[in-house]
Amino acid sequence: MPILKVIFLAIIQGLAELLPVSSSAHVIVAEKLMGLDPSSPQMTLLLVMLHTGTMFAVIVFFWKTWKEAYFSSSAAFSRFAQRLVWATILTGILGEAIKKLIEKTVFRGAPKAEIEDLFGRLDLIAPALAAAGMLILIAGFYERRQKRRAESGDTITFRQASVMGLVQGLALPFRGFSRSGSTISTGLLAGAAKDQAERFSFAMAVILTPAVVALEALRLEKAHRAAVTAGVPIDSHGAVLYSTLGMLFSFLAGLVALKWLSSWLENGRWYLFGIYCLLASGVVFFLYTQGF
Repeated sequence: MPILKVIFLAIIQGLAELLPVSSSAHVIVAEKLMGLDPSSPQMTLLLVMLHTGTMFAVIVFFWKTWKEAYFSSSAAFSRFAQRLVWATILTGILGEAIKKLIEKTVFRGAPKAEIEDLFGRLDLIAPALAAAGMLILIAGFYERRQKRRAESGDTITFRQASVMGLVQGLALPFRGFSRSGSTISTGLLAGAAKDQAERFSFAMAVILTPAVVALEALRLEKAHRAAVTAGVPIDSHGAVLYSTLGMLFSFLAGLVALKWLSSWLENGRWYLFGIYCLLASGVVFFLYTQGF
């Protein structure tokens, strides 16, 4: 793949990942338009490495507020860590259950079928975007009506962490169902303040990303061994190199997106992201009807 395409995808990922509009949907559509295969091991590895870049952007951007809210005392850190671990456990349980269910139903009888094979399906991405858009709209209007003042002290409750963790698990297998959009919206609907829901949502992403990167690296290695056996080897070293380059650019773009997101959250414009997701859903479905 030309380096310019990698940089282009990295910028799209970085800008969209930390906004509640589903970066995966945007990157997959861009890959389709460029004639790439979003479900190939090389492209899924690139995608998760782009996620890694934005993970580092999250750490840099939120470190000061995390330090004040979660590391101010051992008690505050303990409360935060317990809720974060619990939410991540729920994410893993639900995400893996949905993944296995899809692979055993949709792919019944197909050898070596993986859920990643569905990632390029625009007919599935469009309704996922619409569902995320509706959830964001509902949460946005609910938050404006409640006029809840943001609190910057303690972390969220166990109940709020639980529902956010479960929704994150639901978002993992479905490209288009924005992870950040769905978890922050769920947090707002569960009664969390805006800044609490935002901070905790991205903390969950930081914990989750290394595991996802490891899984995709393993998937690429398995594909490489299979390709060597078949006599058509995959350039796995090149894929890793290009993915690392993409991670750098997504990090820079992610910092820009985070500043914008925080500003919109503070100004009560969360619902506008829901409108965008609904419009994007229509565009994706149109592209599907055109054969992409």
